Amino acid sequence: MPRICFTLQVDPARLDEYRARHERVWPEMLTALAECGWRDYSLFLREDGLLVGYLVTDDFTAAQAAMQTRDVNSRWQAEMAPFFLNLDHGTADRAMRPLAEVFNLEAQLAAQTGEQA
Repeated sequence: MPRICFTLQVDPARLDEYRARHERVWPEMLTALAECGWRDYSLFLREDGLLVGYLVTDDFTAAQAAMQTRDVNSRWQAEMAPFFLNLDHGTADRAMRPLAEVFNLEAQLAAQTGEQA
């Protein structure tokens, strides 16, 4: 199952508010993410505003497209857009570009023993 990692840049002046918004994400948004195939989804925030996201999904393109059909996603993205810097595509969910995975411990260990990760 593909692991996806991406980065975005949060405005360093708004880190506390960004953290506060994520302490209690709207229940409807949580449900939509789960229903659209976003699993083991986490966000990590550095003090300079670097945001690293991680999730597992069967098909990232399909999971993103499914979220685009949800009204709650449109509302959430509109509220969160002012927190981000350098959004080339208007909203954070459209600016996510997966990073290339260059190492995975479980995959290499499995390859040593002939198992599939």
